Amino acid sequence: MAVRSYTVVYEKAEGGGYYAHVPALDLTTEGRTLKEAKAMARDAIGGYLEAAKILGKAIPGEAKVEQIEVTL
Repeated sequence: MAVRSYTVVYEKAEGGGYYAHVPALDLTTEGRTLKEAKAMARDAIGGYLEAAKILGKAIPGEAKVEQIEVTL
C-alpha cells in the first residue's frame, strides 16, 4: 500500500468549528473542533483515494502551495 501525503488548510468557521480544505483533491470537510476537522480530512482523503482506485481514475498529486505577501 502506497503512502500519500496531501496539504490540508484549516480555517475557522464563522458559526464555530473548523473547515478543512484539501486543494489537490478539491475537497472540503469540517469538524466542531480542530481535532475533529483533522480526523474528517483524513477520512475524506482516504475515501476519495479509495473511490478513485475502484473507479480506475488517476490519483492526483500534491498541489503547489505558496504564500504570497501583499503590501497594503
